[in-house]
Amino acid sequence: MRKWLFSVVVIFGVLTCKAQTDNPERNQPDTLHWFTSVGEVYNLSNSTGRPIFAFFTGSDWCGWCHKLQREVFEKPSFVEWAGKNVVLLELDFPRRKALAPELAQQNNELQQVFRVGSFPTIWMFCLTKDEAAKKINISALGSLGYPPSAEAGKEEVSFLANANRILASCKK
Repeated sequence: MRKWLFSVVVIFGVLTCKAQTDNPERNQPDTLHWFTSVGEVYNLSNSTGRPIFAFFTGSDWCGWCHKLQREVFEKPSFVEWAGKNVVLLELDFPRRKALAPELAQQNNELQQVFRVGSFPTIWMFCLTKDEAAKKINISALGSLGYPPSAEAGKEEVSFLANANRILASCKK
């Protein structure tokens, strides 16, 4: 009898979890999608008209990067804001894992272009192709970092206010 009851409980639990993942209201995007390829974000940025939000990070060593992700990027208000306003690009500089050579080169080139010397750093920018010169132009909008004087527990509010100021200044 106990084995049968245990089996029923396990099957019920599996079906309940399955029903929750099949529920379209439950599957609303509540996480961020970070791209790693400039080519991908260029195309998406141009098709949506949204600027690129580039996050320079050290994913496997940078404590402040983790803090920014935890206290800002993982908050529902940031997820919603990002989905409406920007295309996310993660530019990683890990120490304990290797990136594909072309990805490492891309990230290093952008680090040099934006003169990023510390992590985390965020740059918001737009890309345009100059077909005649066969090059890509970068229009930098502004940079952000961890909000230094934010109220504890409200870091995303300060961060989003700064990000919105950058977006507003480029629309003038």
